Amino acid sequence: MKRNSRLSSTLHILVHMVETREHALTSEQLAAFIHTNPVVVRRTIAGLRDAGIVTSSRGHGGGWQLGRAPETISLAEISAALGETLLPFSSEPESPGCLVEQAVIAVLDDFRVEAERLLAEKLSRITLADLAADFRRRYELIGVTNHAV
Repeated sequence: MKRNSRLSSTLHILVHMVETREHALTSEQLAAFIHTNPVVVRRTIAGLRDAGIVTSSRGHGGGWQLGRAPETISLAEISAALGETLLPFSSEPESPGCLVEQAVIAVLDDFRVEAERLLAEKLSRITLADLAADFRRRYELIGVTNHAV
């Protein structure tokens, strides 16, 4: 099963935005943090801009910045802005005519709904500031000579 890394990649770049709040970061800078193409970054965080989580500006000194204080941004809000489920299965059939798939979805649907509710509840209690604080704590533990950020 392929792991969905969109949320983790997005959180990675958002923590960098928290750490560099005094200036905007370009798509190229953000892409370097997660080893991808700037176009992928722009596509990924466009939904965050629509949700007011980040802002963007063009021109010299332009780039991406947080749209509001990290203490006010929950991980649930970020996940919702990305528009993807974090669970490895969904109620959308890949082969609509397959009776086995229909039976599996019917059995797992109640579980999926409850798991999504619990996950959203947990993520709503964790803010971007919490995540950035945990990063800073870990960073300080290993020191600046041995880090991968």
